[in-house]
Amino acid sequence: MTWKDVISYTVNGNPTPDRRVEKTEAEWRKQLTPEQFRITREHGTERPFSGALCSIFEQGTYECICCDTPLFDSSGKFSSSSGWPSFTEPIANNAIKFLKDSSLGMVRVETQCNTCDAHLGHVFPDGPAPSGLRFCINSEAIKITTP
Repeated sequence: MTWKDVISYTVNGNPTPDRRVEKTEAEWRKQLTPEQFRITREHGTERPFSGALCSIFEQGTYECICCDTPLFDSSGKFSSSSGWPSFTEPIANNAIKFLKDSSLGMVRVETQCNTCDAHLGHVFPDGPAPSGLRFCINSEAIKITTP
């Protein structure tokens, strides 16, 4: 995946996910902690360097905290010094949804879980090779499953 692919998905639509998970606000509130709900369902952001997964580099799969969809493999995680867990690419092209975000007086690309629409973070074109991408993800939006 490249920045050109990300922009194409943002403009032309995202790939179809393998499955969909939809719940009411009350069901999400019951399942998630207040902070997880604020970030994933209300498009919040955790403070930089505050997330538990920022400095963890164990082998495993990072999954959506809301629906358990695999999103990122640990082999693509890197230290970006941005204050959030960072990845070079999603585990599958249809795992992540890309949306134009014009909030805060700037234009960015928001990332969401393509299965349940949970807000994950943003993606930027300043990451390392081979993709050149930096998926900047809130720790509260993901969990790691180790082998």
